[in-house]
Amino acid sequence: MTTLEPKGSVAKIAPVHALATPHGTVAPVRVRLFYDGSAADAEQGLVFERTNPVSGEVVTVAAAAGLDDVAHVAAAAARAFPAWSVSTPETRRKILEAAATVLHARAAELTNAMMRETGATETWCAFNIRLGAEIFLDAANMVTKIGGSVVPSDRQGVTSFAWRQPAGVCLAIAPWNAPIILGVRSIAMALACGNCVIFKASELCPQTHWLICDILNDAGCPAGVINVVSNAPSDASAIVEALISHPVVRRVNFTGSTRVGRIVAQMAARHLKRCLLELGGKAAFVVLDDADLDEAARAAAFGAFFNQGQICMSTERIIVHDSIADQFVARLAKHAADLRAGDPSRGHMPLGSMITAESARRVKALIADATSKGAVLLTGGESHDVFMDATVLDHVTRPMRIYSEESFGPVCAIIRVAGVEEAITVANDCDYGLSSAVFGADIGRALDVARRMETGICHVNSATVADEPQVPFGGVKASGYGRFGGQAALDEFTELRWITLSEKPGEYPI
Repeated sequence: MTTLEPKGSVAKIAPVHALATPHGTVAPVRVRLFYDGSAADAEQGLVFERTNPVSGEVVTVAAAAGLDDVAHVAAAAARAFPAWSVSTPETRRKILEAAATVLHARAAELTNAMMRETGATETWCAFNIRLGAEIFLDAANMVTKIGGSVVPSDRQGVTSFAWRQPAGVCLAIAPWNAPIILGVRSIAMALACGNCVIFKASELCPQTHWLICDILNDAGCPAGVINVVSNAPSDASAIVEALISHPVVRRVNFTGSTRVGRIVAQMAARHLKRCLLELGGKAAFVVLDDADLDEAARAAAFGAFFNQGQICMSTERIIVHDSIADQFVARLAKHAADLRAGDPSRGHMPLGSMITAESARRVKALIADATSKGAVLLTGGESHDVFMDATVLDHVTRPMRIYSEESFGPVCAIIRVAGVEEAITVANDCDYGLSSAVFGADIGRALDVARRMETGICHVNSATVADEPQVPFGGVKASGYGRFGGQAALDEFTELRWITLSEKPGEYPI
C-alpha cells in the first residue's frame, strides 16, 4: 500500500501506514492504471488521494496519469483493435455475459468502494449493481444486431450495401454519481460493437471505476481492449484533451455536467471527433388536475430525493395545477419529512451524504435565495456538513435561482400554475431537456402534454428517474445529444459505410 507526501493534489509514491479514523483503522486502497492487460503505476510515479466525504479519511490512492501514460494507453488500445474488431459475436457475447456474472459476484467489493468514495447508501449501490449487470447483458444481446442492409443501386450488375463496422478506439468519460451504471453504460455497447475502450475514471471514485475494468478483465477481455486512466483533479483538462486529440481515438462519450460537456464538445469538434453527450438536467414533473395525488406524491418524492437528488434525471421542478396544489403539496411534504440523511456506513438511512460539503452549501444557498424572494420552506432546508434532509419549497417563481439552476441536491421546487397550457410553458421554460413526467387520469391529455414537453425522456404516471438498458437514453437542449441504449446506440459506436460489389466491368466517360 502507498499514501501521499504532502505536496498538494499530486505526489510521488511513498510508504503508507494504516489510518486511524472515526470508522476504525482502515488502509487506503491503491489503484493503478490499467492497459495492455495489466495494472501499472503512472510513469512519473505520481498519485492522488480520494477521501471519504463523510469521515474525511483517505480511502483511495490512485495513479495520476501524465501525457506519457496517455500515449501508452492509446497505443495499447490501438494494438488490440485489429483483432477485437473482427472477433466473432459469440466471443463478445460470452465476455459481456461473464462480466454481468462477475459484477454480481463482486457486489460486496463494489458496494464497499462506492460507499467509501461517494457516501452512497446501500440501496443506491444495489440499484447500480443490478442495472450495471443488466446493461452488460443487453450489450451482449446486441452483438448480433449490428447489421447492415442492401441498398438498391442504379447500376446493373452492382450490389450496394450499407455496412456497419466498429468505429475504432472509443474514449469513455463517466461521472461519480451513479458510478457503476454510468461507467458500464459508457463502455458496454462500445465493446459489443467491436471497439476498444479507454475509460477515464472519475477523480471522485477511481477505485469504483477501476473495478469495472477489473471485472471485464476477469470476464476474459483480451489485453488492450479495455483500458483505464485515472488522473489528479488538477490535471483533468490536460489529460482529457490529450485523450480526445490522440489520433487513435475515433469516438468520445461523456456523461456529466453541462459546463464540462461544453468543453468536451469543443475539444472533440476541434479534432472532428464524434461526441455523445449526456449532460445536466432539471426535470419537470407536471401534476394535472385529475392526477392520482397519492401516487404522484410517491413518485415525486422518489424522483426528487433518491441518491440525495444527485441524479441527472432527478425531479427538480414540480408543476402543479392550482386546484389540487394544496392537497398534493401536503402529501409530498409528509413523504419528504421522513427522508433524513445520515452516515450510510452506520446502518440503513434513506439518504446518504452529498458528494462534498461545498455541494450542500451551494444547495442551501439556492434555498436561502428562494425563501428571501417569497418561497415557503415546508420541510428540510438545513445542511450539516455533507448531509441534507429532503427539502420541499413551495410557491417558487421565476426570479428565484432554483427555478432555473440545477441543484443536484435533495430539494424540489413547487411551481403552481392555472392550467395545462401554463404547465407546458413553465415546463419548457428551461435550458435543460433530459427527463420529465406527467401525472393525469386522462391518458390522452397526459400524452399530449408529454408530446409537447421539450425533453429526450418523458414518463406518463411514473417518476422522472427511470432507466432501462435497451431504451434510447439521452436529452435535448443543454442536456446534450446522442443516445445510449439499444438500437439507438449502434449508430453512436459504429461507422456506417457504403460498399459496392460490381459483377462486370464499369462504364466510364473518360
